[in-house]
Amino acid sequence: MAEKKQQEFTVTDRRLFTSEGELRKDVGEEEVKPVSPPSSSAAQPLEHSSGKAPQNAAGGSSLVDSEAPPPPTAAEQKEQHDAYRKSANEMDSRVELSGHSAKDLEMTFERFLASLYMTAMLQLGLMHEQGGEPRIDLVGARQTVDTLGLLQEKTKGNLSSHEENFLQNVLYELRMAYVDVTNALARGPQTPEKRTGTS
Repeated sequence: MAEKKQQEFTVTDRRLFTSEGELRKDVGEEEVKPVSPPSSSAAQPLEHSSGKAPQNAAGGSSLVDSEAPPPPTAAEQKEQHDAYRKSANEMDSRVELSGHSAKDLEMTFERFLASLYMTAMLQLGLMHEQGGEPRIDLVGARQTVDTLGLLQEKTKGNLSSHEENFLQNVLYELRMAYVDVTNALARGPQTPEKRTGTS
């Protein structure tokens, strides 16, 4: 049997933020590591509607660059789902015993959108935790707003009129807030004008 030749690739850390949440100033490369070629049983990269493999931001194929593990089997998924439901039901029971309603824990589409709205408002510095200082993260805010835009596109025709209106309002408000904040930052701090005149 012929010996498999080892291939080499370079791993580049393209994350925008450090582990402390600060914006990175450089993009470093990790050392070159050998990797064995993918086996014939490995999943083939998905093709886009254009017939080409999806591309990442650097222009490379996002699915070819790293070999994804195989998905769990149907039996594994069912077992994990059942275990999750059991754990969730136990938590619901504890919540009910504490005098609260387990319905308050249910995730709805509106609650999901509201959580993204709050995240974006925090990232824009328009809201902050009690006792904390506002912190602006324009990159994060833009990604959150773009996520909502992606949800609007991907859920078209699948939402109730109430959900669709809620999503449109959230997107409208956040896009306006993003424009207001970026314009204010571009103008810089304003100094009050001195009034001169006679009394």
